[in-house]
Amino acid sequence: METKINRRNWLKAGMLTAGGLAVSPYFTMAELAKAPIKFNAKGNALYSPFFEEYVPKAFPDAKVLKAKLNANENPYGPSPKAIKAVQEKAFMGNRYAWTELFDLIDKIAAQEGVDPKRIMMGPGSSDLLEKTAMVLFMEGGNIVSADPSYMSLIQVAQSTGAEWKAIPLKKDWSHDLKAMEKAIDSETKLVYICNPNNPTGSMTDHAELLDFCSRVSEKVPIFIDEAYLGFLDDAAKKSMVSLVNEGKDVIIARTFSKIHGMAGLRVGYVVASEKIVDQISKITRGGMGISYTSIFAASASMDDVEFQNKSRKLNTEARSYVCKELDKLGYQYIPSSTSFVIFPIEMDGKVFLEKMMDLGVAVRSFKIMDKTWCRVSIGTMDEMKIFTSSLKQVLV
Repeated sequence: METKINRRNWLKAGMLTAGGLAVSPYFTMAELAKAPIKFNAKGNALYSPFFEEYVPKAFPDAKVLKAKLNANENPYGPSPKAIKAVQEKAFMGNRYAWTELFDLIDKIAAQEGVDPKRIMMGPGSSDLLEKTAMVLFMEGGNIVSADPSYMSLIQVAQSTGAEWKAIPLKKDWSHDLKAMEKAIDSETKLVYICNPNNPTGSMTDHAELLDFCSRVSEKVPIFIDEAYLGFLDDAAKKSMVSLVNEGKDVIIARTFSKIHGMAGLRVGYVVASEKIVDQISKITRGGMGISYTSIFAASASMDDVEFQNKSRKLNTEARSYVCKELDKLGYQYIPSSTSFVIFPIEMDGKVFLEKMMDLGVAVRSFKIMDKTWCRVSIGTMDEMKIFTSSLKQVLV
């Protein structure tokens, strides 16, 4: 038995009272606010026949957690320069920031090597994923993507009336590009690719993806979500953004939430053709949701290359530590190119979450391909030591 409940009906039904209210922050707001959530009979959030999420009975206040490792947040940010910018510009919070936003757009365009008209801003990249879905699927159609993948764009597309053609990842957890291309038909309005992928952390081969995007974008627009690309040392070389200048029908999403550590300040953008930017802009204004202070924080953070390099280095070190500890314990994790690691566990997901939270550690748990998985965000080294210690108590 499956139940489909939108947020308003969920509230009416009383599911957000007591334990239900406590777990509402567990989902990303992109998945909660605009798209209906399906729950199975066990109370798990059901994304596809291959992919569901275990929902804890209660969610403790982040302030009392020893290690909050459930939302892929950067534990080191925002950068000192971004914080200073917020402090210095807070007194202008009574003003709209149109001119300042255009300055940021120009700066981002210069960094990406594209015309400013090909940049659209938003309060985080998830907002732009959702806006793209709402605009492109107003009259139905279907979307092709991997399963499992990040669900924000997919769920909003389904809510708008789209059919989701879910293509299972390959055995090495990369995108099955051949199967995705084969799934495209006359009703396909978008192909969505999250690379590196969330929740698996896996990368699809750059050369294969570049060829796929170059060819297939002649048939249908391709949305490449590069939210986690900044954690790669050679990120610029692995991006698909060069295809925009080649006239390919691709959309690339970037965010300041991850490597820049600005998840709470909400800044993101897409790079796309002027046609796509204009199409979305006619329906909704992406940049309107960005605060005055966040614009200056983003600009300052772009200048703080030292902070970005430090975040990348510390993330790699902490991730390597966790992987080595998992190796010792015999857990076969998926090699990660991101700020999280996912690995299968032999325990009921709900029980696992509760036992970990009893120890002050918040993580996520999914059921993927009939296996239960733990996804742990990479925090500070101290937090990861708390995590591995707690893991040994719960699973060993």
